[in-house]
Amino acid sequence: MSEIPDEGQEFKLQANSELRFEVEAKAMVEIEMIEGQAEMFGTELAKNRKYSFVSGSKIAIFTWHGCVLQLRGKTEVAYMSKETPMTVYVNTHAALEQMREKAELENTRGPRILVVGPVDVGKSTLCRILVNYAVRLGRSPVLADIDVGQGNMGLPGTIGALVVERTADIEEGFQQTAPLVFHYGHKSANDNLQLYNLLVSRLAEIINVRCEQSKKVNCSGVIINTAGWIRGAGYEALKQAAGAFEVDVICVLDQERLYNQLKSDLPDFVKIVLLPKSGGVVERSQATRAESRDNRIREYFYGLKNNFFPHSFDVKFNDVKLFKVGAPSLPESCLPLGMKVIDNQTKLVPLLPSNNLLHHILSVSAATTVDQDIVETNVLGFIVVTGVDVEKGLFTVLSPSPRPLPKNILLVMDIQFMDIK
Repeated sequence: MSEIPDEGQEFKLQANSELRFEVEAKAMVEIEMIEGQAEMFGTELAKNRKYSFVSGSKIAIFTWHGCVLQLRGKTEVAYMSKETPMTVYVNTHAALEQMREKAELENTRGPRILVVGPVDVGKSTLCRILVNYAVRLGRSPVLADIDVGQGNMGLPGTIGALVVERTADIEEGFQQTAPLVFHYGHKSANDNLQLYNLLVSRLAEIINVRCEQSKKVNCSGVIINTAGWIRGAGYEALKQAAGAFEVDVICVLDQERLYNQLKSDLPDFVKIVLLPKSGGVVERSQATRAESRDNRIREYFYGLKNNFFPHSFDVKFNDVKLFKVGAPSLPESCLPLGMKVIDNQTKLVPLLPSNNLLHHILSVSAATTVDQDIVETNVLGFIVVTGVDVEKGLFTVLSPSPRPLPKNILLVMDIQFMDIK
């Protein structure tokens, strides 16, 4: 990272305006609020405190009443804008809060919101804003992420959820002490749609159980972030998710066609609202997405600012059981006469350790025996295979915690990570 220069740029924001900036590659940017009040994605900034953001960060600082911000460091772009959807977003929050108050009075379930839209329209940001505003009013909503491409709860290739009880940290996001995470193993829901739908339904079931255990969580509701795949089978997957989570509200970002489709296909009791995207949202290239996934994995092991120290150690082949979820389906021509094709998309397939494991991410399953339903069991964490020695019968792994592994059932992802630190 390059050093942050002493000289800074001062921005005087008027009421209801935003400062938007993107951090340059291999650089770091520092922001400090000198006067007034401001917030980032629903979290309030402290006055005279310096916040730092790493390479590639896309940030929007919003003020309701006006403020003065000091920006130091190299940015790709930095500008002020009066064109902001924040008023619409806070009105959406207010409507959800009314639903929570009603649920509290009647001892019923709070609102369940599905945030949908194409890629790069700010779905994750809207979820963060709505969750932060709810928490600031003393709520404890569940934040669920079923976008396997991002992996905000665990890593790319997973879905998950957590109960949020404090606002997201300005620099590091929501505190994830014990998120519930499920192994999917691919970068796109389209790679194994049957498994994806199965895991979404399983996640919804467990969230229902969690809500039954706490009136506060139940009244606070659930906010669900989705992927940007909205056509064909992706649209059907969205409808399946809406049914699994029994949603009351669907927020459609910047896609009138999707809004009208959902209006015609879903029952009347589901409120569907069309919301604008932020003018600061930009579409990312495939290369940028791949880099973002790599950064998310690196952050898991090394921390956002390289403040974590992962462990490297050897694991014997005989000490673990390796599996992959989903086997390729055999064509009918390969089957005995009269036998039907069996769908193996959710089948657990045992694997023998080999050099093919190199650089693959492995999920450490919470399952204790192979007799359990491993596919629908959550995972405890992740390791990366950094070396394989077939002759000695062991592989070397990068792990967030020291040896031994907490469990011995490992699930292989189709996602690789080169540890070049």
